[in-house]
Amino acid sequence: MQTESQKPAELGYRMPAEWEPHEATWLTWPRPEGISFPGAFEEASAVWARLASVLSDFEAVHINFFDPAHEEVIRKALEKSGAADRVGKKIHLHNFPAYEPWVRDHGPIFVVRDTPQGRDLAVVDWGYNAWGGKYPPHDLDDAVPRHVAGLLGLPLFPSATVMEGGSLDVNGRGDLLTTTSCLLNPNRNPHLSREQIEQELRDYLGVERIHWLGEGIAGDDTDGHVDDISRFTSHDTIATVIEDDPADPNYAPLMENYERLLGLRDGAGRPFRVVTLPMPPRIEREGQRLPASYANFYIANGVVIVPVFQESSDREALATLGELFPGRKIYALDARDLIWGLGAAHCITQQQPAVKIARY
Repeated sequence: MQTESQKPAELGYRMPAEWEPHEATWLTWPRPEGISFPGAFEEASAVWARLASVLSDFEAVHINFFDPAHEEVIRKALEKSGAADRVGKKIHLHNFPAYEPWVRDHGPIFVVRDTPQGRDLAVVDWGYNAWGGKYPPHDLDDAVPRHVAGLLGLPLFPSATVMEGGSLDVNGRGDLLTTTSCLLNPNRNPHLSREQIEQELRDYLGVERIHWLGEGIAGDDTDGHVDDISRFTSHDTIATVIEDDPADPNYAPLMENYERLLGLRDGAGRPFRVVTLPMPPRIEREGQRLPASYANFYIANGVVIVPVFQESSDREALATLGELFPGRKIYALDARDLIWGLGAAHCITQQQPAVKIARY
């Protein structure tokens, strides 16, 4: 690992779209002692095991664990899921400790650079403060990108700017979606203006156009991550969730975001194709509104992992995403236990783009 002093974009790096080929998916496994799944660790662990098993059919899976006791918990869960024989082959375990399992936000952001000799890979290491300091401590989580870059022998681009992977989405062609409610929240980067934050995104992710949406969905403790709202599904298409019930708190902000999307233009001045996804009915647990959203899907090699909630709206969401990803299998992941932790499929995954790099 070499810590770089220049910005990635200066050296020709960019963040690829999620649907571009992967080498692997990274997961951070929840801990029995963690705070994300009170009273439901076993159920949550079973979701991770199921996800690791499914993903390993399509690409390598890397799992971060906390300590040897935690590793044993993971091995037993993988055995129950029928994936024990893949450990060391398609599933790899790493002692990279983190307090909580939301690797989309604390994990590495991979950027790529295409050269005549092939594709180079590097890691962007944003600052991480557990969504505005809500859940200390978070120092171990913040260190995960450095561990990954060291393991893979990749250049590391550190930034003091606080940024979570779930707060942004890119199409690989210079466009980035984000929200004002998250990135402009003073609990992230109070010393930076909107223009300065935009420049950080351009410098570190190689994007050109920053498209701002507004508020996130009810129950989301991240202050409005875009991966619960609107996602690129191709270079020119955006899927966005819509709430049909005018009495629901999500109705107005999601409609406002939809109208903003209709006004967006790409680098050639063309509008994006905007496709709507339904919102599931209101889901509560122990009196708490949970952030259930079909936008929190994950695109891997040959498969799209879609959170479902055993509601009638599941069918429409799966059908729509099937049309948007005709070359991929659509896998319905029962996320009822997962959203008890206030996240879903995209929140617990992080893609590693496919390039020729040193084997690990």
